[in-house]
Amino acid sequence: MCKGLATLPATCLKSAKDIKHKISFLLQKPEPQAADQKQMKEKTAAAAAAAAKRVPTAAEVEKWKESFSHVMNSETGRTVFTSFLKSEFSEENIDFWLACEDYKKSTTSKLTTRAKQIYQQYVEADSPNEVNLDAATREETRQNVENACPSCFNEAQKMIYILMEKDSYRRFLNSKLIQDLSQTHSDTAQMKKKKNNCDCTENRQALAGGA
Repeated sequence: MCKGLATLPATCLKSAKDIKHKISFLLQKPEPQAADQKQMKEKTAAAAAAAAKRVPTAAEVEKWKESFSHVMNSETGRTVFTSFLKSEFSEENIDFWLACEDYKKSTTSKLTTRAKQIYQQYVEADSPNEVNLDAATREETRQNVENACPSCFNEAQKMIYILMEKDSYRRFLNSKLIQDLSQTHSDTAQMKKKKNNCDCTENRQALAGGA
């Protein structure tokens, strides 16, 4: 018999639940005042909550380590990355990026209103969630908003993406959050290996006993 094996599943399960709790807790945000912003945030929060219900697979975590694009192209990846940015008090970057993605899907009748809201929320100097843009890009975006079109935030969005990739993403890879996820999968793999070894030993003993 493999003594102590029965305690391993509970240990791994507890670790997974702890990580899910951390992600869910970090993703809690106050409701924005604007109606359109509130609707967008609710949609984002719903998607994030769904992604946070499960611990990422080992394959997903390994993919995120390969490139930033793998993180941003994954619903769960964005959720985990957002929780990391919240811990660094820099979640305005991904909020802005997501707002730009949502903006591109806006109907023509809502482009002008939504563009002004995003500009006033994230781009304008001293705005509530101002992102780090150079003066030229900020001015270019301001002019674009005056004649709103689906691409008016493209340059600013690109700059913030690069900023996250070159700065935040590197710290994300070395963060405790990623280390915890990797450790959970490592523990789970070891648990399965021990269980398989134990099963094989018991099968051999059973066969020997019946001989």
